Amino acid sequence: MMISPPHPGESVQECIYEAGITAKECATRIGVTPNNMYRLLNGHIGISPKVALGLESLGWSNAEFWMRLQAQYDLAQLRLERARLTEAVAESQAAAYVGDPTQEEARR
Repeated sequence: MMISPPHPGESVQECIYEAGITAKECATRIGVTPNNMYRLLNGHIGISPKVALGLESLGWSNAEFWMRLQAQYDLAQLRLERARLTEAVAESQAAAYVGDPTQEEARR
């Protein structure tokens, strides 16, 4: 089973905590609304290039780091979804053949 990395908002939350500022103050400093900052921290939205540059301006790594973190998270989510869909299709096909092996031959 694939393991999903944590949402990048968790890393931002750690930076905010270590800096000793509030989420609202962070939002103001990087030029986003407090609502969007809270949505990011709660995993409801991702890190945009604008946010990545803002985090960089605070000295929290560089914009490329934040964008890679978001891309890795997005790819992991898509891979998990694809694996779930593949598994669901396989289970559905297996269930269709249970009890009547001739159905498999008829579908060929």
